[in-house]
Amino acid sequence: MTDKFITIDNKKIGANHKPYIIAELSANHNGKIDKALKAIEVAAQCGADAVKIQSYTADTMTIDCDKDDFQVKGGLWDGYKLYDLYQWAQTPFEWHQQLFAKAKEVGITLFSTPFDESAVDLLEALDAPAYKLASFEITDLPLIKRIAQTGKPMIISTGMANLEEITDAINTAKDNGCKELVVLHCISAYPAPFEQANLATIADIAKRFDVIAGLSDHTLGTVVSVTSIALGASLIEKHFTLDRNDKGPDAEFSLEPDELKRLVEETQAAHQALGVAGYERKPVEQASMKFRRSLYFVKDIVKGEQITEQHIRRIRPGYGIAPKYFQQLLGKKVTQTITRGTAVSWDLIDSEKGDEQ
Repeated sequence: MTDKFITIDNKKIGANHKPYIIAELSANHNGKIDKALKAIEVAAQCGADAVKIQSYTADTMTIDCDKDDFQVKGGLWDGYKLYDLYQWAQTPFEWHQQLFAKAKEVGITLFSTPFDESAVDLLEALDAPAYKLASFEITDLPLIKRIAQTGKPMIISTGMANLEEITDAINTAKDNGCKELVVLHCISAYPAPFEQANLATIADIAKRFDVIAGLSDHTLGTVVSVTSIALGASLIEKHFTLDRNDKGPDAEFSLEPDELKRLVEETQAAHQALGVAGYERKPVEQASMKFRRSLYFVKDIVKGEQITEQHIRRIRPGYGIAPKYFQQLLGKKVTQTITRGTAVSWDLIDSEKGDEQ
């Protein structure tokens, strides 16, 4: 099988490599840079491969307008005006340099989701190693074009998008210079219900678009992410918070540190468990072979005597010849006197009395 992979910060991402885990900080810093810096440090301690932030301002996302179109109705952010929500949730541009420096200090990759061209310019100035496109921006083809033109690896989330929109986004990225692309299956609900996770789409994305596929997971807990590994996910993105009690914008569906650590461990274990299709006896099974059934003499028998059903049985342990030869041995003579509890072996059977093998 071809080893198809992309590389971010010298880490390979693909089906033949351990799952790449992104801790999405999003707005869970609650407007405090110290909390953002601490989250980067803790994510590294938990074993995540990368921390992702979001690069926008309220003004690059929307306008300050009180009309009904700009009011959030329902869900986690019910009652917010869009502009106010983004003011609360933004990761200020002036923080970015310090956040990138912190990530380098603790040895974890940091990159971001830019929401407009000004954010791409900022991230390019900071030499961001990769870019993530949010599900809500998948139809913003001019933004995809700008990101692709950086030549950096690109990760696209597909939440809400139909097949045509996903195809347009992927084609735009590839046509504008994106050579390393991961496409994430995503359900844009916060939190997303298990019964709508539809993880079977992951394998279809990989095959249909000839890309590396992964999962942006908004379900609660880790079970959906771990399951996705068996269905071909090479990259998992999961929201992360230091403490859900902080009540950040995304805290309710985010993992806490102990859960992030478990996600890293369990996805790696799931990937190791996949292996390859095959029926060879595994080395670890060798010690168990002795507990198989085999043929044993269960009654003393003297040299030259014929074997009957009273002399041999199919029992454990497994040091004798295979049970399938039971009928073949009946009526044959033994070459020496044998005591009860002796494993049947071909050298104890008179070979001239029939074809023993």
